[in-house]
Amino acid sequence: MKLRLNKLNQVVLLFLVIILASSCVSLKRVKYLQDVAEYQKDGKTEFANEISNDYKVQPGDNLYVDVTNLDSKNLNPFESNQRTSYTANTEMSVYLNSYMVSDSGYINFPVVGKIMVTGLTVSEVKNKFQSAVNDYFQMATVTVKLVNFKVSLLGEVTRPGTYFVYQENINLFQAISMAGDLSPYAKRSKVTIIRKTAAGSTVYHVNLLKSDILQSPAYYLQPEDIVYVEPLKSKNYAFTAFPYSVIFSTITTTLLILNYIK
Repeated sequence: MKLRLNKLNQVVLLFLVIILASSCVSLKRVKYLQDVAEYQKDGKTEFANEISNDYKVQPGDNLYVDVTNLDSKNLNPFESNQRTSYTANTEMSVYLNSYMVSDSGYINFPVVGKIMVTGLTVSEVKNKFQSAVNDYFQMATVTVKLVNFKVSLLGEVTRPGTYFVYQENINLFQAISMAGDLSPYAKRSKVTIIRKTAAGSTVYHVNLLKSDILQSPAYYLQPEDIVYVEPLKSKNYAFTAFPYSVIFSTITTTLLILNYIK
């Protein structure tokens, strides 16, 4: 009887250790760019991926258009009373100081009138405005910025939500860092990016564990991109770190019960 109880103790303890150890999230599931060392040459690693600035303006986009000149008095025709009344540096003020692209693809700019911008890059829109303004003032400078550059991060991220981007471009890792990184239960091997296009939507699946993400067309995000990170299948019973206290307490309780039965 005593021998059987000792064997039972060993079997129960081994079973508990196996279950708890298999429930931990391994480092291989959370470490980014695991194979980057394989591409290293001469002490450095290079990946070809040019920054994409080919986003085409679409109906519903908001563009900030500013015209400056050495003689500020000459710029009054290009400023509306509504735009100059909002000077606070907030997201609302930026929105109110911008121009929305109409459903037909035009921006109604003071004095100049309607300008077709749909299907053009921001740089092309700037050149088009510059050409139109030059008909009125030769020493004017036009600045055009895309106001509604925002990305949404959903799923297994620390702070899911929509984030505004105040720069020309942003890559996937920068966007994830704005949301406080991915959670330990995130499935980094399959991150979904939904991108709005003129024809509908394009869906990309990228693997953050592999270095080829740096060469993916989805590495640099575009306005209105949605990044979804699905959870690991083991999330319901997994541990982010090895649960030493749980194991010790479970072992102690099990031994007490077995000794009592003995």
